[in-house]
Amino acid sequence: MKYHRVVVSRHGGPDVLQAVEEDCPEPRTGEVRVKVLTAGVSAYDLMFRRSGLLPGTPRVPFTLGADIVGVVDKLGEEVATVEPGQMVAGATFCRGGLGGYAEFVCLPASDLVPVPSGVDPAEAVCVVVNYLTAHMAMHRTANVRSGERILVHGAAGGVGTALLQLGKLAGLEMYGTASRYNHELVSTLGATPIDYRTEDFVKRIRDLTKGEALTSDGVDAVFDPIGGARQLWRSNRALHKGGRLVWFGVAATKKKGLRIIPLTLLMVTLLMLMPDGKRALSTPDLGKDNAWYRETLTELLDLLAEGKIKPVVAERIPLAEAARTHDLLERGRYAGKVVLVASA
Repeated sequence: MKYHRVVVSRHGGPDVLQAVEEDCPEPRTGEVRVKVLTAGVSAYDLMFRRSGLLPGTPRVPFTLGADIVGVVDKLGEEVATVEPGQMVAGATFCRGGLGGYAEFVCLPASDLVPVPSGVDPAEAVCVVVNYLTAHMAMHRTANVRSGERILVHGAAGGVGTALLQLGKLAGLEMYGTASRYNHELVSTLGATPIDYRTEDFVKRIRDLTKGEALTSDGVDAVFDPIGGARQLWRSNRALHKGGRLVWFGVAATKKKGLRIIPLTLLMVTLLMLMPDGKRALSTPDLGKDNAWYRETLTELLDLLAEGKIKPVVAERIPLAEAARTHDLLERGRYAGKVVLVASA
């Protein structure tokens, strides 16, 4: 049986994404072959596509896509946790360069979690990496408590909207930076929007929190997926003494290139060492703790099935048009997560 997957044929622009036809993969012992229904597209996909200099980038040709939802198609030996025909969700983390931009993918059964019946596969795939990242950052790294105040950068993005929805469930007071055209969405999700293009977010946060009895001016936690030395320095300034800065991405590479990564790491290290009563934290790898991964993903998918969270799907684009998803991400002006949809 043949199948199609989209590969990065060489490093470059969206046009380097090309569909290839190959023999369908066979699951090994402990693996499951999944017929992909939806695959997530992320900023990290763009970084891996553009350059081979980013640590962890597979050799070309390779397939992108860190999160999938699909139907169990075939079981490898010694698999008893899922059944053929069952809808499952899982993270691929581009294992061996074989990510989710494909009609079929083989993954360890331990990486797959059943999806409740009636759940939209496009919404479910948003949960796998985006909501896991948000949950990790909010509850395991920052350890937020009800009533605390947080600032979310990139609040209209895939992880940003997840942070706002989980923050609302946690009883937090929230502020979010976003472009003006996404302010209505940020407000709808329960946060006070701040225009990062025209407003000084540090001054705005201090004005919004001035004179309140909870703590001194500033927020309890800042969630920053942007990166860059100046950005992180300013995010730290938006905290009150005792606050936590959680860094979990380098979206700034979109405009400033990979050179911003070492500067980001240097600033994070500096902030960790500063004796200012604040803490700079980074989130651990989602795949390091499989028990936490499975338990939390199951919990989040249940929240989705119950209607307590509602992922923002920016656009659903056929797998054959994967290059268009990258073009959309390059141009911006979207909210939520862009999703690839496999043909029936």
